[in-house]
Amino acid sequence: MPTKIAPDLLALQRLYAWEKEAPTRIALTQPMGDGTVRDFTWSELADEVRRMAGHLQSMGIQPGDKVAILSKNCAWWLMSDLAIWIAGGVSVPLYPTLAPDTIGHILKHSEARACFIGKLDGWEAMAPGVPADLPCISYPLSPASARKAYPLWDTLCKAAKPVTGQPVRDGDDLATLIYTSGTTGMPKGVMHSFNNFAWALDAGIRRLPMGQDDRMLSYLPLAHVVERVLVEHGWLRTGMHVFFADSLETFTADLQRARPTIFFSVPRLWVKFQQAIQHKMPEPKLQRLLGLPFIGGLVRRKIQKTLGLDQARICAGGAAPMPLALLQWYGKLGIHINEGYGMTENLAVSHITVPGKNQQGSVGPAYDGVQDRIDPETGEIQMKSPALMQGYYKAPEQTRDAFTKDGWLRTGDKGRIDADKCLHITGRVKDLFKTGKGKYVAPAPIEDKLGGHEAVEACVVTGANLGQPLGIVMLNPEAAAGAKSAEGRKALEQSLTQHLAKVNATLDPHEQLQCIVVSTTPWTVENDIITPTFKVKRNRIEDLYAAKFNEWEASRKKVLWA
Repeated sequence: MPTKIAPDLLALQRLYAWEKEAPTRIALTQPMGDGTVRDFTWSELADEVRRMAGHLQSMGIQPGDKVAILSKNCAWWLMSDLAIWIAGGVSVPLYPTLAPDTIGHILKHSEARACFIGKLDGWEAMAPGVPADLPCISYPLSPASARKAYPLWDTLCKAAKPVTGQPVRDGDDLATLIYTSGTTGMPKGVMHSFNNFAWALDAGIRRLPMGQDDRMLSYLPLAHVVERVLVEHGWLRTGMHVFFADSLETFTADLQRARPTIFFSVPRLWVKFQQAIQHKMPEPKLQRLLGLPFIGGLVRRKIQKTLGLDQARICAGGAAPMPLALLQWYGKLGIHINEGYGMTENLAVSHITVPGKNQQGSVGPAYDGVQDRIDPETGEIQMKSPALMQGYYKAPEQTRDAFTKDGWLRTGDKGRIDADKCLHITGRVKDLFKTGKGKYVAPAPIEDKLGGHEAVEACVVTGANLGQPLGIVMLNPEAAAGAKSAEGRKALEQSLTQHLAKVNATLDPHEQLQCIVVSTTPWTVENDIITPTFKVKRNRIEDLYAAKFNEWEASRKKVLWA
């Protein structure tokens, strides 16, 4: 959908503006892995970006060439992206947890001419996915073997002739290929332009105001659309201060250093924060203290400070459904989470709840400039906006299938729009399954309830052609450790049995779960059961466990172990 975007709002123009207007202001703070941090001013990072752009051009990178970035979030990730754009290229981010086959597929499919190999935990396992003849560049925080194998960022910048002036890109130019995290099949390369990002930021800031005094912690993968729009392009638009996380072990300290004023997290991490608090203070005691007039306020402030969120004026969640009970629990702590909804295909700018309004249970109204509708036959949510993708890279048929004949994006999600124009997501169009009794079951609402147990980290409701559906759950680490003893397992089984009864009491007869199956295998990115954004791959769960469905159903037990 074409729209008029002011050129000075495009990504590179924003870089040049901050380089000129605020050269000495700190833009990025990067932990160096040894307890120290390195600050980059706008002037310093712009100089490195210009030098790396010059190096890319000296390598022969031509306008439109693809250059990949395989790294965890860090200052050099953002500088690489900007250097690729100044050099005329198109960036191709890769999740830093991908299997080598997927890395190889994306690099080949995108026709990447070069790749930045950055901060990574599992580089040795990933390395076979990078073609031996592909020119690569390493970061200061790259694994030692990568720094030994590939030219170093600092060395190349020192020797490079910086690009001068203010080279810009047309708003309709292809900026990036964002490969979907792929809950089904191989990732697809979603094409987005500079205009798309600029429009998305305009719409986002109107709903969630951001400015140069804001701080964010960048820790969710920059290869994912939300982090890319909210952090990278939000940073370029507003000039805010972005901090990076060092590691999982230092995450609490990283949050304390950043004291973010805007904080986004996926539901699974919000649950982990909740469980960490409950581990320190039993839930009955916490709720009792919160109910006391003066002490309740002290407890709220202490928990907010412990989490590093005492300065957060905007908290948000998305990428997967947020259970209503979780939102309400945080609300009692004075942490009000705005739930958003979007896709890679629309730059995640579709719907979000309005700050200050209680729209829990929905994902709020559409952003200004976004049109939404529900297909009357399938119940599918469909939408239009100026941030819609240009299409899937080298996949015209899949691009056609992604849109209706009149140009609306098919989200694949089912939903309804209430009288206040708030969108309620009720499941996936293709996730519906029919039991052996011929009744359809929508798993998502049941999964919200099943996941409300304090021991459950992730769950799936499944059971096509069974008499009743069943729930498969993965325990959080604390619960899994406790269940290793016979006494701990017995206590957990009793608790889950009670939880099952409570959940079933809220469901229609055909939806009621036959049993809860506890998976003893962790669901990880490495074993391909979850995506890098912590979405469970339903088809993988069914592939792994389907052979046991009938046996579990016949057992008549309420809690089983797999």
